[in-house]
Amino acid sequence: MSLLFLSLLLLLFLSPLSSSSSTTSRRLLQSTNTTTTAAAASCPLNFTALQQLVGVSNTRNTNLDTPTRCQYIKQGLRLVESLYLQTSNNFLPPLTSASSCWADYQSLVDSFVSGFDVRTACGFQTDWISQGCMNITTRAQFEALVSPSALSDVVSACNQSLYNGAPCASCTTSLSSLQASYLTGGSTGNLSDCTAYPSIYAAAFANRFGPTDHGTAQCLFGFNFDNSSGSNDNNQRNIVIWVVVILFVVFLSLGFGGFCFIWRRSGKKKRKIISGREMSLAVEMESINQSTTLVTYTFDDIRQATKNFNRDNIIGRGGYGNVYKGVLEDGSEVAMKRFKNCSESGDATFAHEVEVIASVRHVNLVALRGYCTATTPLEGHQRIIVCDLMRNGSLHDHLFGMSEEKLSWPVRQKIALGTARGLAYLHYGAQPGIIHRDIKASNILLDENFESKVADFGLAKFNPEGMTHLSTRVAGTMGYVAPEYALYGQLTERSDVYSFGVVFLELLSGKKALMAVNDGQPSLVTEWAWDLVRKGRALDVIEDGMPDLGPPEVLEKYVLVAVLCSHPQLYARPTMDQVVKILDMDLPVPSIPERPIPLIANIDDIEKSMSSSGSGNLSTAAGYQPYTSENGHPMRHSKEERETSDCPLRHNKEEGENSAAH
Repeated sequence: MSLLFLSLLLLLFLSPLSSSSSTTSRRLLQSTNTTTTAAAASCPLNFTALQQLVGVSNTRNTNLDTPTRCQYIKQGLRLVESLYLQTSNNFLPPLTSASSCWADYQSLVDSFVSGFDVRTACGFQTDWISQGCMNITTRAQFEALVSPSALSDVVSACNQSLYNGAPCASCTTSLSSLQASYLTGGSTGNLSDCTAYPSIYAAAFANRFGPTDHGTAQCLFGFNFDNSSGSNDNNQRNIVIWVVVILFVVFLSLGFGGFCFIWRRSGKKKRKIISGREMSLAVEMESINQSTTLVTYTFDDIRQATKNFNRDNIIGRGGYGNVYKGVLEDGSEVAMKRFKNCSESGDATFAHEVEVIASVRHVNLVALRGYCTATTPLEGHQRIIVCDLMRNGSLHDHLFGMSEEKLSWPVRQKIALGTARGLAYLHYGAQPGIIHRDIKASNILLDENFESKVADFGLAKFNPEGMTHLSTRVAGTMGYVAPEYALYGQLTERSDVYSFGVVFLELLSGKKALMAVNDGQPSLVTEWAWDLVRKGRALDVIEDGMPDLGPPEVLEKYVLVAVLCSHPQLYARPTMDQVVKILDMDLPVPSIPERPIPLIANIDDIEKSMSSSGSGNLSTAAGYQPYTSENGHPMRHSKEERETSDCPLRHNKEEGENSAAH
């Protein structure tokens, strides 16, 4: 304003001067007006809506470290940009308003956290707020880039309440696929990069509730809402009423179901009292049926489908019993798991497995059709689970069975990514989360298209929200159990990550978890693979003769992820959702820390460990870091070395294997 006032004074007092001086003054005034207008450009983003959301969420917690605060600030900005996109069809505010937008956002942050300078603390540049992915600024540009079918898939997955885990997981999975397929270019800064655009678009146009809906904000932008806020009093009152009604219906149904169960078990001439154990199981299964669409099969149905449990129909065996192939009356083929332990503990295992499988639905998890509980004079107690039939058997059958045809690289890629997605859903998509506890090659089933399905939930544990770990009796299969779980009984999601890493290495190398015995000591595939990786020979892990091998850099990336997942130290392993992102997107593999000396180490191992200096940290505040060796240099051979070898990085493989056998 002071500059404008001086310009006006000059114009008034110097008007008698020459026309050239007058023209100069007018130009100065016009320039000043233009500068003042540009500097005063207001911010079009609606931070008031964000303030209202933060006020009722747990995101306003002031006891957070700087990286976490910066992440929330980015997510909040993306929510506001989604609102802006919804009203203006523009992803980003004009560059001339960048300073004003930062000032508005800083004022909002100051109202919750004093003394926290957003741009200085988080390293955000002023113009980043107006720059994003692949120079896409409008809705029209985004929709022109993405195919209509992909946008339709996003709408189908995201146009629902996203407050619960399963719908949210379905939506974010579709957004991840969209980003990986179409938004593969570069981003300016890290505020609204290519990974953020699908969420911003989906909240604005694909989800009918909009960005400020609590479920949408929680799922797509990471907000955490407290259900006890005063604004939800009416909803809580309605919930209480519904709970009372549901409990009444449940108790009425249980009473009627118990009566029907007793009546059906009674004969016309002879009635016997059903034991407390049978009634307890019946009540437990009835409670599961209340929230599922499971089919309750009769024992005659099962016997007819399996041809009276014909031996020729056995397709699997285990400690629990046998698995039979069956054909139902409608002609559909199924797998029937018959439990042989029908004691009270066996009943608990059966009911638990039914409960776990019935509570989850995902393309990479085995689907449960129904079950059978029966007691007959000849066969006694019968407990049977009915699932979809997997025509290609298990991963173990293909890797270590009689089949001479090896799985191709594209098929192995598909199996690895599908298994990772299934486990990520169990850990973070299911409510509550589920820890499988028995991930191994024989529990990864393959359908007719070689889509992997995680199976056998008999040892699975529900993981209550907020628990850092569970202390429980150790269960699982030797060679696949994580060290911290085997030694201390501490169970976390990353115990499953370790087991996945072992299976991943089996898939890549064709070698078993326990490969061989050398001088009375077992040889672990995890240690064998790590030894090759630390020598810069990651590609020597890949099985010889694998058809349709992919690019060396992709093969190496998969090996490094498998070695990282099977790291003996819990902190070094990624989460399963991080594994999915690394495998599915163009993300570098985090650096792998040096391993501690193995429990079965000999003197050579100890000397080798003493001479190495580690490979750095898993990740830093800047995110994922490229994989480095103990010398600080990439563990990869040069391009010239790859080009001069008929089989890249295959030299001296026999030396690295130490004569390991399947």
